[in-house]
Amino acid sequence: MMTRIPSQMLLRGALALLMLGGAAPVAAQQLVIVVRHAERADGGSNSMQAQADPLLSTEGTARAERLAAMLADAGVTAIFATEYKRTQDTGKPLAAKLGLTVQSSSGNDSGALVKRIKTEHAKGVVLVIGHSNTIPAIVKGFGGGPVTVADEDYSSLFLVVPATGVVTRLRFP
Repeated sequence: MMTRIPSQMLLRGALALLMLGGAAPVAAQQLVIVVRHAERADGGSNSMQAQADPLLSTEGTARAERLAAMLADAGVTAIFATEYKRTQDTGKPLAAKLGLTVQSSSGNDSGALVKRIKTEHAKGVVLVIGHSNTIPAIVKGFGGGPVTVADEDYSSLFLVVPATGVVTRLRFP
């Protein structure tokens, strides 16, 4: 019989294992958590109804709430998202739980975002909310290897340990 382990327990276990690898003095963030924005209200960029800056769908709002529940005890000290409503709204539930604000960054310059986080949030646990086409550069900017995010993938969560370059991909419902 297979026992289902709740996603929050998986996340905590993964965080603990990743932190063990960073036991040496760290000159960068302890952990960077990178996710894609939740589902769009317009059906996505390939939809006939695609908009430039859509809100989250009902399903997307529910996913943002689940993300907040998963990360509420992860030690997040800062939240960054691109300037778009869907990324900002994905981060707002966690920001509200933690008493933080979602800090805006340009969706066109992942390098500047990585530099900003390394400069302003050294040694913190940071959540970054991006897009399927920006996540690979963000993960790479923190020392991780190549990752891809399909257009229909809203469930991937990447845990990046900058000190070691270790990247772990989890899925959340």
